[in-house]
Amino acid sequence: MAIRIDPSETRAELISDTVPATAPIAADPFRTESPQLPLSARPAGQAERSLQLALAAADVARENRGEEIRVLDLREVTPEFDYFVIVTGKSRRQLHAISEEIDHRLEDTLGDSRRSIEGYDESRWILLDYGSVVVHLFDDETRGYYALEDLWNDALVTEIPSESSSG
Repeated sequence: MAIRIDPSETRAELISDTVPATAPIAADPFRTESPQLPLSARPAGQAERSLQLALAAADVARENRGEEIRVLDLREVTPEFDYFVIVTGKSRRQLHAISEEIDHRLEDTLGDSRRSIEGYDESRWILLDYGSVVVHLFDDETRGYYALEDLWNDALVTEIPSESSSG
């Protein structure tokens, strides 16, 4: 049995020794136009909790002298996550410190577990995945190259409370 896919067609043909069959090709799994999960359909309290985690991560980044800190509200753009926190650091050591302190605050203080971490060893783009919140820690060059704010320009920029009103 084999599957023959003709790129000019919108269907795949299943080829077997007995009965040929056709079926529509599934939607492209890499398209970002997935059905939106309305904000009202999200679990109760998720939006508030996600915002709390995102602002805590931004606060930690500020305390550790992170620069160009942005919190992007992606709830109306994608059902995959609620917020991005984007931060620039000046050195590998600073990016590691910010990463570790965000982990400490979100896990130990707020009780939220990190799902994964990427890029820690290279330290040009460290990604901390907390499910509904994804933290991106960049060096200058890498942040400019990937330009996440431009890529996700439909997102709203969330105001980060000033130091005097956060404590």
